[in-house]
Amino acid sequence: MAVTAVVGAQWGDEGKGRIVDLLARQADLVIRFQGGNNAGHTVVNEYGTFRLHLIPSGIFHPQARCLIGTGVVVNPGALREEMAELAAAGVSLDGLLISERAQVVMPYHILFDRLHEQRLGRRKVGTTLRGIGPAYADKAARTGLQMGDLLDPDYLWERVEQLVAWKNEILTSVFHQKPLSAKAIYQELREHGQALAPYICDPLPVLDAALAGDSHILLEGQLGAMRDLDWGTYPYVTSSSPTAAYAYVGVGLPPTVRLRVVGVAKAYTTAVGAGPFPTELQDEMGEFLREEGGEYGATTGRPRRCGWFDAVAVRHSARLSGFTLLALTKLDVLDKLERVKIGVAYRLENQTFDRVPMTRLLQRVEPVYEEVAGWQTSTRDLREYDQLPPAAKAYIARIEELVGVPVGLISVGPERDQIIYTPTRGSNPVMNPA
Repeated sequence: MAVTAVVGAQWGDEGKGRIVDLLARQADLVIRFQGGNNAGHTVVNEYGTFRLHLIPSGIFHPQARCLIGTGVVVNPGALREEMAELAAAGVSLDGLLISERAQVVMPYHILFDRLHEQRLGRRKVGTTLRGIGPAYADKAARTGLQMGDLLDPDYLWERVEQLVAWKNEILTSVFHQKPLSAKAIYQELREHGQALAPYICDPLPVLDAALAGDSHILLEGQLGAMRDLDWGTYPYVTSSSPTAAYAYVGVGLPPTVRLRVVGVAKAYTTAVGAGPFPTELQDEMGEFLREEGGEYGATTGRPRRCGWFDAVAVRHSARLSGFTLLALTKLDVLDKLERVKIGVAYRLENQTFDRVPMTRLLQRVEPVYEEVAGWQTSTRDLREYDQLPPAAKAYIARIEELVGVPVGLISVGPERDQIIYTPTRGSNPVMNPA
């Protein structure tokens, strides 16, 4: 039994989906452990190009069962659309499972998300308006619904009637909106429940059987540690924890199980949404990274904010999740550059930080850079580490030194096979290229 968690090392959009798709070739069970359909994992393979928002990125491998875990918040309608897209492309959904304890994103969650952002004005968080924050808020307030509740018509109606009445009081008195129809919401949820019933299950027997056998289990996180609810750039964060530590809770994994943790980071940095981003480039270089890397949100299509690699942020993420290895994606985007910078510290007045401070300080810092030579030659067709230009190897080595984690694999393009494995990848079968 081997358990590997794949998590984000930056602000999200690091390329976790393509890494999970790659590693899932040798996985028996792939589990998404947190988040909702507020961020997409882009996967390019023989079936086409897909932007998965809820379904684990291992779905393209027939031998792998794919579980939407308990820590996820599920928009049933969005999930069914995603399932239909995959089925139309010839992808089998026979191995798809949904935890009966995963929370439901309700129609009023999406409405409240928009209303709250409008209320915040220029201080808005920059959410994707998918209702994820309000859904997690209701989960914590014990006023949510679980996916298994969709299968019990009487219980579902009792809960929906009560919850919609309460939400309508807030909608009408605070936001001056029209009330919602409890009956319409109930009927919509009942339809979703009937369609998804074959996939909804108790996840613990599935997990226990995998743990008891000689199985390879792959855990898939969403977003990155800099969007963590506790340790990220609060309040410009997501509403769950994208760190490997939360995988235990979101999956139902006992803490006695040892994880191998693959942190995924781009060879530069991007972010979507508001909040501090110390190495952001609001100039021609930032525009170059955006266009060369195709940096537009997989969920919203919004242009991503782009900047140099921030070693302080990635080291912070490595500390929180205990990275075993680092997967460095989109190295090829830097191929044309004569010089490349790395953020190695932050400076605020007469103080220098080698760690990530609280947001009130982080939004005022200036990055401290090291500049290294670029390689100015294409890496997209390379498949062996020794084939990399010396300057590219030096850049990777400096990242390893600054972050304190070895780089195990490097992507040099969006295709599944555009991967270079490094000599530090180790002997775990999940990480082997063959």
